[in-house]
Amino acid sequence: MWSDEALPGTGIDAASFWSGFAGLLAEFAASNKALLAKARCAAGEAGSWHAARKGEAHDAAAYEAFLREIGYLLPEPAAFKIDTANVDEEIAHIAGPQLVVPVSNARYALNAANARWGSLYDALYGTDAIPAGGTEGNGF
Repeated sequence: MWSDEALPGTGIDAASFWSGFAGLLAEFAASNKALLAKARCAAGEAGSWHAARKGEAHDAAAYEAFLREIGYLLPEPAAFKIDTANVDEEIAHIAGPQLVVPVSNARYALNAANARWGSLYDALYGTDAIPAGGTEGNGF
């Protein structure tokens, strides 16, 4: 069972975890069910809105107004600030692999992509995009 691998070292025993999880399900099941029903309704209304305008140029302002009317889009909330506390030292001071890197430094970009997705070199040369004997291929 996954809890045999995930819970050791956390100080949480399996019975407490599953009991807490069951409590969360009981607390939020009804509201989640209502939200899913609302999402299905909005999806149906949006589908009907698009079907009624088939062949017409898309009117972004009218579509936004429609989404606000059915309650899918809500007004922007007031400005707020988020602050963190009790963050692990490692996370607070050591940057992990990121894809936001200076575009002027190709090495940083390649390292970030490799850290996130594995080697781009392996991905490229594992395809037929570049034929074995040359640099121009018929692939993409």
